[in-house]
Amino acid sequence: MRLRPFYWAGWSLTRIISKLIFRIKTSGQENVPPSGGFILASNHISYYDPPLVGSWITREVYFFAKKELFKNRLFGALITATNSLPVNRYGIDRQSIRLAVDAIKRGFGLTVFPEGTRSRTEEFLSPKPGIGMIAARAGCPIAVGYLHGSNKLKDCFWGRDRMTMTYGETFPAEWVKSFPATKEGYQQIAEAVMERIGQIKKQVAAARHG
Repeated sequence: MRLRPFYWAGWSLTRIISKLIFRIKTSGQENVPPSGGFILASNHISYYDPPLVGSWITREVYFFAKKELFKNRLFGALITATNSLPVNRYGIDRQSIRLAVDAIKRGFGLTVFPEGTRSRTEEFLSPKPGIGMIAARAGCPIAVGYLHGSNKLKDCFWGRDRMTMTYGETFPAEWVKSFPATKEGYQQIAEAVMERIGQIKKQVAAARHG
């Protein structure tokens, strides 16, 4: 494992806080590709998700952050150093897509939330085709994960709930390439990824109540 110093610092801090304070339970890291570029897809329920999803694997990953956060030079430099990519939340951002595909082709991971925004409930939102477009253009596998509890920090702190980060079976690059390079094909990829995340959610819930 080789993480750049500044990234390693944020990676380590996230792991320490989520483990010691919120008692996160993690599993399935062996499912994440050990080498080569990839996408890491997860559900999205809080502002804390990007570092939480990426900090429990030993691969360096990039993630999107809204462009407005980069307006402050100091904060913009900080999140750039921790692998944030600026994205326009309104409409297709071709520059962000190019940056994302480039990061993947350079051998890094890219955290993507197929829903496009945070869900305000425990239910998933309809996935957007963006993840399919990026995966198809990069020709990469898609690892999947399910995060629970990041929107219930007080409950996790007091032991009323348990934060979990569970990684499931990865979709291989060959599977991604089997879909047509169209909006419909990208949407099919997104829906299949979200369905697999939903399967992990059910498994986690069953284990928690079993």
